[in-house]
Amino acid sequence: MTLDTITLPDDLLWINEFDWNPVEQSQDRSLTGGLLIQEQSKSYGRSIELNGGEDAAWVSRSVVVNLLALSQIANKVMTLTLPDLRQYSVIFDRSSGAPVEARQVLPYAYPGDNYQYSLIVRLLTVE
Repeated sequence: MTLDTITLPDDLLWINEFDWNPVEQSQDRSLTGGLLIQEQSKSYGRSIELNGGEDAAWVSRSVVVNLLALSQIANKVMTLTLPDLRQYSVIFDRSSGAPVEARQVLPYAYPGDNYQYSLIVRLLTVE
């Protein structure tokens, strides 16, 4: 799996893949009490949360550092390529907190570049 030019583990899970509803709906009442419904297809804005949990899809500290550097660029549009070759144009999703979360697998005061981290990456489709 790649995000722009950063290689991510193939066993990161897209945990919210089927939470997407491609149709937006609003409901309102008219002055006569009748129900007014409007629906429209969404073009983009699909949330992609990649999560390996604590037991899988660990990445090295250098990958985390590179992801954090990418996440600090405003409006950075990237290409996410999944293991099944589906591709999405994405930006980092900052609406639910940090777009990149990383935790040391085994806590260590001064980890090197190859030290392992669990990872969560939050993205949003664009275009």
